[in-house]
Amino acid sequence: MTNLSDLSTAMADAVELAARSVVTVRAARPVSGTVVGDGLVLTPAHLLHADEVPVVTPDGQTRTGVVVGRDPGSDLALLRVDDLNVPALTAGEAGRAGELLLAVGRPPGGVQASLGLNPGRVRDGWLHAGAQPFPGVSGGALVNAQGELVGVLNAGVRRGQLLAVPAARAARVADLLSREGRVPRGYLGLATQPVHFPAAATPDSLEDDGELPAGPFGAGRFGPGMFRGEGGPWGGRRGTGRWPDHGGHGRPRGPWAREGRPECGGADRGGVDEARLERLRRFRERFAGGRVGLTVVQVEAGSPGQAAGFRVGDVLLALDGEGVTHPAELLSRVRSRAGETVTLRVLRGGEEQDVSVTVGER
Repeated sequence: MTNLSDLSTAMADAVELAARSVVTVRAARPVSGTVVGDGLVLTPAHLLHADEVPVVTPDGQTRTGVVVGRDPGSDLALLRVDDLNVPALTAGEAGRAGELLLAVGRPPGGVQASLGLNPGRVRDGWLHAGAQPFPGVSGGALVNAQGELVGVLNAGVRRGQLLAVPAARAARVADLLSREGRVPRGYLGLATQPVHFPAAATPDSLEDDGELPAGPFGAGRFGPGMFRGEGGPWGGRRGTGRWPDHGGHGRPRGPWAREGRPECGGADRGGVDEARLERLRRFRERFAGGRVGLTVVQVEAGSPGQAAGFRVGDVLLALDGEGVTHPAELLSRVRSRAGETVTLRVLRGGEEQDVSVTVGER
């Protein structure tokens, strides 16, 4: 068994190795930047308010970084820095749940690091660092015990949490920005709204009784605010029901959201809208004890959703094995996956099935 002295030495070596490839970026406030290629640096996009920014190398030299492009979905911006002469970090694996990870940043005061544990999974495109955030850590490197890059850090996505864009996704963003100056946004072409299945309800019982579950569309049998018609268990016509997350007045911004519309899926900026997350949290708490899915209320003509055979009335239950409970959550999870094939668990005609769909680009 490795003793604590050996472990401490290994961690210090990993930080030292990673720090050689982490620079200081003097953006709206000083943050870090991770070198991912020859003269290429990834740093948080939301803090870059100009097209050029000073970059300070590990040996104290100041260079000018030119913004090549920004990706709002990952909140990453790519800088090109001439004569940087700083090595790129080698990409590695996060490893198993519980393995040690190190958050390495370079604020103006010098290299700083914090220790975390690998949570074992990526959620909504983000890896939880499990480490304590500190000023200037955003844009720094999340590394494994070998000092290999497993993610680019961001402390501004969710308050009090240090998250990271996984290394593979960060590399893809950097490649697209360097070649095209932009990252295509993924979309499915499906407009959805939440539906709640009480804990005691089953798809068969709902279909036999002609009932919709109590929840965001009212309670009991079909009536105002309920869905019925052709094309699935509850497909077709839109009623005038009230909604769970806006006080029941008017048309909400979220549930009728369609991909690619900033007013529906959040502002065109990195991170996650705190107010929207709070509404989502309240929504989940309100319907705790049952099951929440997303009813398809519109399928865009010529969209990936239509090509995959989705129809009005389908109920989306999960994306790649993880439940989806809010339209904004679905938008967020496909936005950065343009061109990838995902699997949606769908309730159709009282039966669950898996449907594969290739996420579109726009």
